[in-house]
Amino acid sequence: MSTKATFYVEEGLLKAFKVKAAHSDQSLSALVNEAMRESLREDEEDIHDYKKRRGGATVSFDSVLKEVKRDGRI
Repeated sequence: MSTKATFYVEEGLLKAFKVKAAHSDQSLSALVNEAMRESLREDEEDIHDYKKRRGGATVSFDSVLKEVKRDGRI
């Protein structure tokens, strides 16, 4: 099921998506829907990774900074 939505898009983004739609033989709606799905998938992956690491050991910023200085990386 699809629902009509009205929202504002930066002019350059809209133009780029229209060109991409024309070159890929997809509708603008299909491209926007896929971009929205991908954004949500990335969020889901981030949440999953966070939950996996949540109980793990933590390292302070200061200790990491000292380590990279000691190793000559900065």
